[in-house]
Amino acid sequence: MKNILLASSALLLIGAHAVSAQEKTLTISVYGFAQDAFKELVYDPFEAKCGCKLVVETGNSVERLAKMEANKANPVIDMAVVSMADALSATRAGLIEKIDTSKLSNFDKLYDIAKDPNGDGMSVGYTFYATSIVYRSDKVEVTSWADLLGDKLAGHVALPNVTTNQGPPTLYMIGEALGQNAPDLKAAIAAVGEKKDDIVTFYVKSSQLVQLMQQEEIWAAPIGRFSWEGFTKMDLPIKWATPKEGQTGGMNVMVLAKGSKNQDLALQFMDFWLSTEIQTALAEKLVDSPANKEVTVSPEIAENLTYGEETVKNLKLIPSAVALDNREAWLSEWNAKVGQ
Repeated sequence: MKNILLASSALLLIGAHAVSAQEKTLTISVYGFAQDAFKELVYDPFEAKCGCKLVVETGNSVERLAKMEANKANPVIDMAVVSMADALSATRAGLIEKIDTSKLSNFDKLYDIAKDPNGDGMSVGYTFYATSIVYRSDKVEVTSWADLLGDKLAGHVALPNVTTNQGPPTLYMIGEALGQNAPDLKAAIAAVGEKKDDIVTFYVKSSQLVQLMQQEEIWAAPIGRFSWEGFTKMDLPIKWATPKEGQTGGMNVMVLAKGSKNQDLALQFMDFWLSTEIQTALAEKLVDSPANKEVTVSPEIAENLTYGEETVKNLKLIPSAVALDNREAWLSEWNAKVGQ
């Protein structure tokens, strides 16, 4: 009987150790969109590979950064994905720490702009998008960002509100076209203000643009590449502009929570997400444009992504410090000159 009890105790101990090994947990903070696809393509495969459990917290950037701030002394997440500007904001608040890229085997596969987006070693880009102008090619030809305020599009153009993700980048490129691209965006905002009566709407959601285009109320509007697919399904001659001043856009990045108790596991997860295999799977499902330059997709898929070395090289992104330091001034100037 004694031997049986000892054997049983040994088995229980072995079982306990096995369970403990399986209870390794990584908590991540991400955007709420496309979570079914991320679960299938990223989360479940990583759990199977690492023998760990992923806890996924979702929400908008403001909510998620506020939670990181509230738990700064005792972090409850290990890594997060945010915008470039939000990563710099988190750096300034002391919420994240430098990423040891020597532990990322896929780091050298990234496009240069994704390797250190803010130039401080605190983030790594995993996806980006271009912003340009979608337009009715049978109605007008768009070759410059200045065309948005030109006579040919008067009464047939929509622009993003300054409070949206597309607002400041659009103003940034209008300023570029005007030859007055100062960080305060005053010249661009003033130019929009002068033409505000010619603008059909200052949109907040890009989803409303497809209907406006279908109804022929607008012929052109700046959009992010992630919105392009909806326009391609319209039975109309629609083109994506390649303005002479270039394209703008945005980038999302990965950050490591300061004081995380699972930093090595967080780095393994980052590396997994940046791998050619995972980045290809996400691109083929049209979830994210790849930051990994080894990813290859069909022309049909590429048409709906920000894809290829030439496209990426020509992206003109607003520096994060410019965005953070000028947001309130942009809004104030917009309210004064445009009033919407």
